[in-house]
Amino acid sequence: MQRAKAKRQQLTGSDLKSFLEQKLLEYNQPGFIEHDPVSIPHLFSKKQDIEIAGFFAATLTWGQRITIINNCKKLLTWMDNDPHQFILHHSEKDLKPFTAFTHRTFNSTDTLYFIAFLKWFYSGHTTLEKAFHIETKDATIEKGLVNFHNLFFSLPDFPPRTKKHVATPERKSACKRLTMYLRWMVRDDNKGVDFGIWKTIKPAQLVCPCDVHVERVARKLKLINRKQTDWLTACELTENLRKLDADDPVKYDFALFGLGLEKY
Repeated sequence: MQRAKAKRQQLTGSDLKSFLEQKLLEYNQPGFIEHDPVSIPHLFSKKQDIEIAGFFAATLTWGQRITIINNCKKLLTWMDNDPHQFILHHSEKDLKPFTAFTHRTFNSTDTLYFIAFLKWFYSGHTTLEKAFHIETKDATIEKGLVNFHNLFFSLPDFPPRTKKHVATPERKSACKRLTMYLRWMVRDDNKGVDFGIWKTIKPAQLVCPCDVHVERVARKLKLINRKQTDWLTACELTENLRKLDADDPVKYDFALFGLGLEKY
């Protein structure tokens, strides 16, 4: 058994690619959706609803998945399951239920600021994609994440506590929730999980979400050598995945995450 595990950990080149491609097919399919936070934006078909629901779902993605999904559904119910219209047209009275919302350390103060930012942003823009703008020449979405963070906290009197819920590479964070959100919005492979509704960011520019499952498996497969887990670690992982598929390296997030669930 130990020798078999060691052999799997030493997979390289075409053997590693074949192994991950096999796992990719198992997890990158509609059956994956139901029990994953990506099911939240899949409740909608309108672009802006998908963006808003996905942003909240990605932000709240830590802890038990059933709790994440239930709390996201609670938020959307308070938005009359019409998030874009709610964000644009809600009144102060409509915000009362949100004053009781908590998910782990994400509380009502954070929730209300998220709503305030989204109202401000969507009052002047048709898509949240513009908040993550990068140039075609950019190798990754790093600048887009930095710009988004700065824009998100550009409103007067933003609550400083909320900064811990919106990561940025400038603070060396791996930005695992935002990179996952961008994967949802950008990738379009007709498999049914990711949406592909954003077109100015290319799949090749995405950075792989580096959550605990992905990180553990990636280290076993020697896709990560960096000791700490930070933005450079996520970039190291992505660069190694680019060797397997330069155009769409982050598709292997499905394989690594699935292997993590399998306790690989």
